[in-house]
Amino acid sequence: MAALYDFASTSSSSDSEYNREHLEDLSYGNLQTIPDCILQRSNALHSLQLDNNDITSLPSSIGVFKKLIVLDISANNMTFISDEICQLSKLRTLIAKSNKLTATSFPKDFGQLKSLEVVNVSGNHLETFPPQFTELSKLQVLHFGGNLLKEIPSTIKRLTRLHVLYLGGNQLAEIPAEVGYLSELTSLVLCDNQLQSLPPTLLNLSKLRSLSLHNNKLSTLPTEIVALNLVELSLRNNPLVNRFVQDLLYNPPSLLELSGRVAKIERIPYTCEDLPQSLVRYLNSAQRCVNPQCKGVYFASRVEQVKFVDFCGKYRLPLLQYLCSPSCTTTSPTVCVNSDSDTEEETDGARDRMRRVLLG
Repeated sequence: MAALYDFASTSSSSDSEYNREHLEDLSYGNLQTIPDCILQRSNALHSLQLDNNDITSLPSSIGVFKKLIVLDISANNMTFISDEICQLSKLRTLIAKSNKLTATSFPKDFGQLKSLEVVNVSGNHLETFPPQFTELSKLQVLHFGGNLLKEIPSTIKRLTRLHVLYLGGNQLAEIPAEVGYLSELTSLVLCDNQLQSLPPTLLNLSKLRSLSLHNNKLSTLPTEIVALNLVELSLRNNPLVNRFVQDLLYNPPSLLELSGRVAKIERIPYTCEDLPQSLVRYLNSAQRCVNPQCKGVYFASRVEQVKFVDFCGKYRLPLLQYLCSPSCTTTSPTVCVNSDSDTEEETDGARDRMRRVLLG
């Protein structure tokens, strides 16, 4: 609720009586509309809390609150927001979580609310991202969790002032590369979705400190992620972590694969005139082993390994990689601190942080 009172810090007076004069809390009032006595005080109010009532649609009378900075309409089973909200030219914070809002519930001119800095529409029925939201040029915090989103539009790149983007608890299968344009992001929440991969453009988020990825379908991460200066990372309940804690099976290569490996490693020349076309295609599909100490190749038979790469300077992050054979696999890596002068206590701290990376 702290965001509701952000405007107080910009007020000309910090006196509590002044604040009470400009705040109106009508929460839990069993209201179906805004009372007339409050409408009569509209010119004096900066903050209006209407949450946890029975207001199913934001009435047109909301337009009279010309000086309103904070509006909370959460938990009203609201399905519609009137066009008159667009008259609130000073509105900075709109909290409309836990309603029944859809993308069509918002007026087409909603993007005219150019002063909006905080919008919370979590826990609604939003299946698509309202395009008007991308017109909110001053938006710094957007909570869109617990909805029914299946995709994020590329136009989200317009929200260049975003600091916090909460998209957890939706149905997202991918994140557009344009998220990498949100250079002011410090917190990105993508947990509880259906993500199988992340765009490498996340590397551009140099100010990102918190990245939440738990409860997705990630089997690997872009190597670029290790360049981020993250403080918090959550990966639990992803195939990436599940594979890390389970023994990985290796199927021995077939005679065809063994022959193909010899042909590629020894660089035996061949052409379409020498071999059947299907065999040429097979030989051309060889994948080089990622182990820099090995010059081998593989076709279908490979060993999967979770490699640890440096992360945040103190502990390591697991990334899935494919090797040509078990002989390439090193012993299970331990969590290591980078400096030789680090104490045992610091090493234990690094292990604890690694545990939080994997288990949340």
